[in-house]
Amino acid sequence: MTQKQNPVNLRIPGPTPVPPDILEAVGKPMVNHRGRPFAALVERITAHLKSFFITQQEVMVLSCSGTGGLEAAVVNVLSPGDKVLGVSIGSFGNRFGTIAEIYGADVTMLPYEWGQAAQADDVRKALKAEPDIRAVLVTHNETSTGVTNALAQIAEVVREADKLILVDAVSSLGAIPFEMDAWGLDVVVTGSQKGWMVPPGLAFVAMSERGWNAFESARMPRFYFDLGKHRESLTKGQTPFTPAMSVFFGLDVALARMAEEGLESIQTRHRRMGDMTRREIKALGLELFCEDERFASDTVTAVKAPDGIDVNALRNMMEDEHNTVLAGGQAKLSGKIFRIGHLGLVDESDIRLTMDGLAQSLEKLGFTRPSA
Repeated sequence: MTQKQNPVNLRIPGPTPVPPDILEAVGKPMVNHRGRPFAALVERITAHLKSFFITQQEVMVLSCSGTGGLEAAVVNVLSPGDKVLGVSIGSFGNRFGTIAEIYGADVTMLPYEWGQAAQADDVRKALKAEPDIRAVLVTHNETSTGVTNALAQIAEVVREADKLILVDAVSSLGAIPFEMDAWGLDVVVTGSQKGWMVPPGLAFVAMSERGWNAFESARMPRFYFDLGKHRESLTKGQTPFTPAMSVFFGLDVALARMAEEGLESIQTRHRRMGDMTRREIKALGLELFCEDERFASDTVTAVKAPDGIDVNALRNMMEDEHNTVLAGGQAKLSGKIFRIGHLGLVDESDIRLTMDGLAQSLEKLGFTRPSA
């Protein structure tokens, strides 16, 4: 990757560093969002996004965070009272289930101990136990724990049971292997501030034909997040409501950069960054939070805090003395782990800088590597 020039080594799972050319694009003057130049930009963006989702379906761009996209996923295919299975391996899996519950769905959670990945056989058993379930909610990559679910296998089970599958791909799509159509996914959501190297403010949502069929009978309330309005507006190269135009400008440049690098190369780079991060963390004598490294995320690594080390003190020292920003733990993991983001604009030099700073900071805080 080129064009680093970032004042801070921002190693959190989002927002991620934004390259200078994308920042420059974000500062472009406004244009008519109902005019021909913006329509051409929307056409370019959606064509690129389809190639990254690997789908023949339209990808709609909503001006909101990824959580707004998850809300759109729920309200466009479900009705109050629908039975839903929420597969949760962390904070964001819980959030997905909560959104559905707030809109009146009858949600049964399939929870896992944080640090574990979901198992397809467990999903199969849960669906057999409650045959009236209409949809399954799954987080592909759980940033709160640094674990990636085996989504293709889970989706296969959901397809066998003839249920809808709604996927939170906010921190995975555009960085690690993902195939919407081949895996039979019905609603897919991701967000601009993750692997896409763009500021926060946009969510990208695509629905399968099964999803659109469900849309026709879905009765949860929707207005701003009505994907039917977004699909109709796409035919004119528009959005139904005023878009976050500056972020669109940046996304246009980001997608061109990503297309030039190539999807396979992007995924290989992220796999290399994930492998490097995990290897270096273990070399420092630290322990990964992910219980089975086969499911360790290639976009964010969660690390157990060593005994006697204050996570906040470590993060502050990394920022103050090494210009590197790490993420803390969320909810019940607060103070127990720290997280290193390695998605979007990232290469080996960023990881080396992080690990050098970690080694020095841990030593200052009194950490001693366990003897072999």
